[in-house]
Formats: sequence, structure tokens, C-alpha cells
Amino acid sequence: MAAELTGNILVAQSGGPTAVINASLAGVISEALNHECIEEVYGGLNGIQGILNEDLIDLAGESQQAIRGLRYTPASALGTCRFKLRREADYQRILEVFHAHNIRYFFYIGGNDSQDTANQISKMAQASGWEMRVIGIPKTVDNDLVRTDHTPGYGSIIKHVATTVKELACDADAMADHDLVHVVEVMGRSAGWVAAGSALAKRRDHPHDAPHIILLPEVAFDPNKFLDDVTNVLKRQRYCMVVVGEGLVDAEGNYITTAAGATDNFGHSQLGGIGDYLKELVDGHIDGVKTRSSRLGHTQRAAATHASQTDNNEAFMAGQAAVEAALDGVTDKMVTLMRGETDYYSCETGLTDLEEVANGVKHLPPQWINEDGISMSYQFVKYATPLIQGEVQVPYEHGLPAFVHLAKIPVEKHLRPHRWE
Repeated sequence: MAAELTGNILVAQSGGPTAVINASLAGVISEALNHECIEEVYGGLNGIQGILNEDLIDLAGESQQAIRGLRYTPASALGTCRFKLRREADYQRILEVFHAHNIRYFFYIGGNDSQDTANQISKMAQASGWEMRVIGIPKTVDNDLVRTDHTPGYGSIIKHVATTVKELACDADAMADHDLVHVVEVMGRSAGWVAAGSALAKRRDHPHDAPHIILLPEVAFDPNKFLDDVTNVLKRQRYCMVVVGEGLVDAEGNYITTAAGATDNFGHSQLGGIGDYLKELVDGHIDGVKTRSSRLGHTQRAAATHASQTDNNEAFMAGQAAVEAALDGVTDKMVTLMRGETDYYSCETGLTDLEEVANGVKHLPPQWINEDGISMSYQFVKYATPLIQGEVQVPYEHGLPAFVHLAKIPVEKHLRPHRWE
């Protein structure tokens, strides 16, 4: 085991939030406070941008009630960003912040782009001779990180999506007479894990339950087949429930819908609107049918009251494991979740190289998609069902969830303001 480094911890959150990303933050803080070699526990506000601005807060100064409350509070308590480091001056600034605050342990909670950022920062520190340890903590509702069985955030989003589908199905069944199509648009840029999770809404031995059609980025969209599938469902069912991932593509791999020319800081196309597109397609080609389109949007990743306790526990465990690994001398790794090989579900943490995760995409296995291309196999249901088990106990005040807010005690700045160009 490598010698302990005495110094301070810096943890930050990046990318789109989840219902359990703060549970990972709570895991980092709780574990860090147990070790004497860690002198201070700092949080970077708004991801890497906060570090560039030297906007740090004292997490050790937060109340224990607030730290515990992170376990049931959605979104990123530290704030987040989508920012790609490109300039040498930015890397040098980060190193200056590390020096100024004696940062010896850096933890970045995020998805594949964030793991790439963590890897680049670690390489920069090593090249400069600054001794520190960098560990990535996985986070993404999309469940598309490679080298991990699943990611914190995924179990909670599919619990929420499947619950919403069941509720909307009750509504549709009450209103329809073989003449209603309801399209539900969910997240999923490059992989269909979220849309696939809606299949959990089906009861066992009730194959005709909603959703009736699941459209995935892994299956090229054919509008004629889609219209035929909808027509066939309406012949036998009072309504047709369609769940579609926002990243649906055609046979050439082009997104069906995008915001014209709009991209984020990592160059990803801005998606959205596929639900409305499908609604218009049905309206224009199937007579006598009422259509609805619901885009769940950000409610999917913020639905703490539908969060999975299993997901919450594993997110917390990932934060703890990151600190333990760094104190053992490990660096340049991301924490992974590994499923046990027994008949009952179990999960433990592992580690994988940051370089292996950075910018990769994990797609749904083809064998988990039925031959019809619009439904999920038993293998997927067996994979996903354990991830949604248990309910997070959220306290209520005056009938509404009582989420926590960090005090965000600022750490004194030592450097001149960062120059943005």
C-alpha cells in the first residue's frame, strides 16, 4: 500500500444531475471525515468551472443534518457544469488552485466526459510533479458508461419512468376506445437504457400492458413499420402507449430530431422533440385517432420521491469507495459497480482505468431486444428489476418534500481571478 498523503480533498460534480448524485457526495464526505491524513474537505462549486474560479466551499463545516439530507435531495448540491478544458492556461490554473489549497485528493462525480476531464487533470498534475490522487465517481441516468455493470442514477430514473407509464396507462385506458395513441419521450442520447426501463411497467404474465411500443437508439427507426405497429396495437388494445428515447436515429445513424445546429460544450447535438414528431406522424397517417405527446424532460432525473433505495445505497457506496481507494494509493481510476454472480442480487465496487471510460458508450446488448425491435427480452427485465427496489424515505414539511440546502461556507481565495478567453 502506498504511503498516505497528508492534505486536503476536493470533490466536484459535473454534467446532468440525478436523483442520487448527492448520495455519492455524502459518501465522499462521510468517509473523508474518518481519516486523520485528510485535513480539509472542500467542494468545488459548479464543477470544473468553480475550480477555475477558485470557488471552493468547506464541506467539513456543514452540519451533519445537511450531510445526511444529501441522501434524499436531488440534483447537484455543489452545482454542476458542462465545460470542456481546452486551453493550456486552464490546466495551469487548476494546478495553481491545487497548490494554493494543498489538494492531494480530487474526486469528480460525473459521466464519460467528466471522467475524461478527470483523467486529463491527473496527467497534467503528474507531468508537473504535483503528487495527488484522482478518482472518478460514476454518474449518469443514461447508464451508458463502459466498464461498469450499471451507473448510479439509472435505477432511480427507470423507477420513475416505469411508474409514470403505469399512471399514464390508467389515464389512457379510462379515456380510450381503440382510438388513442400516447407518446412518452424519455432521455437517452446514444443508448436506449432509459426507454428500455419502461418495460418494467408491464406486470408479469400481462404482455399487453403498456408500454406497447419501445423505440430505442439501437434500432434504426422506420416510419412505415412504426405506423403499422401502432395500427396493430390499436386493433387489439383500447390505446397504444409508445415510449421513445430522445436519441432515435434513422438507418444512416442520423438523429430523427435535433435542435438545428445546437450543441453543448462537448460538441453533442441538442436533442428533443422526437415525441412531437411521432405524434405528427400518427396524426398525418392514421385516421380517427387521438394523439398525445408527453416529454418527461428534467423531471426524470430530479424525481427524488420516486428514487430507488438500491440506487441510493450504491451511489453512497461509490463515494465511500473512491475515498478508500485514494487513501490506499490508487489514482487514475473510476469506481465501478459489479453485480454478484449468485442467484440473488448483490453489488460491490471495483475500479477501472479512467482512460477506458472516457468518452466511451455502452449500448444495450442486442439479445436484450426482442426480434420485433419494439419490446425488451426477459434478460433485460432480469437485469433491471433489482435496480429499482426500495423507496427512499424523504421527509415532508407542510405536505411537500423537505430537501436540504448546503450552507456553502466559502473557502478563502488565494489567487487572482481567472482570465476567461
